[in-house]
Amino acid sequence: VQLVESGGGLVQPVGSLRLSCASSGFTLDYYAIGWFRQAQGKERQGVSCISSSDGSTYYADSVKGRFTVSRDIAGNTAFLQMNSLKPEDTAVYYCAAERAEPWNVPRLGHEYNIWGQGTQVTVSS
Repeated sequence: VQLVESGGGLVQPVGSLRLSCASSGFTLDYYAIGWFRQAQGKERQGVSCISSSDGSTYYADSVKGRFTVSRDIAGNTAFLQMNSLKPEDTAVYYCAAERAEPWNVPRLGHEYNIWGQGTQVTVSS
């Protein structure tokens, strides 16, 4: 049972990246998905999350209007589309999963038990 992130890399400011989070060993049905990030020397920050089935979402104020979270249940994959990237978005990005009610969008890291290994996103010119 694991999650695997991909899609990170180096991008210039105002550029875009799309992160993917694929499940292995289990299906994402009934699981809420959270995206978190941790910049060097800083605490982990919640970025966005999406409920298990009713489409409810949450975005941190710092990414609202620039990031979009989505999921493909059939493909057992979740996505984080990141547009208008800024240098302060530089961090290791993690996805996490937890079984939750259809409407629930857990926002805190301790609410999740399954985590990916992380993918580095660097925004720099």
